Amino acid sequence: MMYIIRNTPTNLGVILVTVLWILLVVVAVLVLYVWRTYNTMVRSRNLVDEGWSGIDVQLKRRSDLVVNLVETVKGYAKHERELFEKVTQARAAAVSAGSVGERAQAENALTGTIRSLFAVAENYPELKANTNFLDLQKNLGELEAEIQMARRYYNGTVRAFNSLIQVFPNNMLAGPFGFTSREYFEAAEEDRAVPRVQF
Repeated sequence: MMYIIRNTPTNLGVILVTVLWILLVVVAVLVLYVWRTYNTMVRSRNLVDEGWSGIDVQLKRRSDLVVNLVETVKGYAKHERELFEKVTQARAAAVSAGSVGERAQAENALTGTIRSLFAVAENYPELKANTNFLDLQKNLGELEAEIQMARRYYNGTVRAFNSLIQVFPNNMLAGPFGFTSREYFEAAEEDRAVPRVQF
């Protein structure tokens, strides 16, 4: 005995409803995945922006400190005009730098000129004994440590964000939603040490 299943309107309706439910569940899962992934990427990008803000604040504080440092050294070493101009130009370049990479490069150049300024200060015993100069030097050392901590935090958030948007299948969503890799804020190897004058 053989049973013949005929596609009756009732059987066809059940099949269509089942297929529609399956499609609806698949679409709902995809929408939830996209929604969750997008929100995770936004949160991660916000952490990167927060990290950059922390670096930016510290770099602005250092920039202000450099102005005071130059003025203090000028009072004792008036004929070092060329060095003062280099420091001022390096500071201006650091303040006006655009991208993270450009800013890192400009800040590294500024650190080099600060080192030169401290080297010149070694030739002026009265300057080395000046309490304002010593306070500025101490503040700069503390600020460099804070910049280094802010840099580590920022670079950690950049690493996490870049990993998030580069792994499969997140990378298929990152591009269309406008998420792109961020640059690290790297200090030059010789600039990682705090610029100091030995008395």
